[in-house]
Amino acid sequence: MTRTSLLAKLTFLPAVVLVAAGLTAVPASAAPAEHTASSTVRQVEDSSFLFSYTFNGHLKVAGGNFTIGGEVYLAVKLNDGTVWFSTHVIAQPHSITPGGTIYVETTIAAPCAPGDNGYARAYDYATGVWSPRLPVAICRIIE
Repeated sequence: MTRTSLLAKLTFLPAVVLVAAGLTAVPASAAPAEHTASSTVRQVEDSSFLFSYTFNGHLKVAGGNFTIGGEVYLAVKLNDGTVWFSTHVIAQPHSITPGGTIYVETTIAAPCAPGDNGYARAYDYATGVWSPRLPVAICRIIE
């Protein structure tokens, strides 16, 4: 019986899953292509992450574990994929948040009525990896 180390399995399996799913690296562009809603994002210890809060009456999105000094694309979208806000920022070191950190004040009013009708997601150009989706409430005018 052949024994394979856990490290070897964890290193090999994600590559096989990505190839089997037909996923490839996303080239750097103004707005990187995002995988479909059916794709699964697996959170690992050192993967990027996002969190949100209200500041100055706006939605603020922040996160960590990006490449320090690297460009990060942040998009806030409605659940149907419509981009409501986007920007490019450079990840900076931070004393509390691990890895390269981003803090972005959006132009989206906050707080909103309860209900997550959108999400935020960030793309690290240096690693070619999207953060997991962060559900957010996007204020919209009802006409």
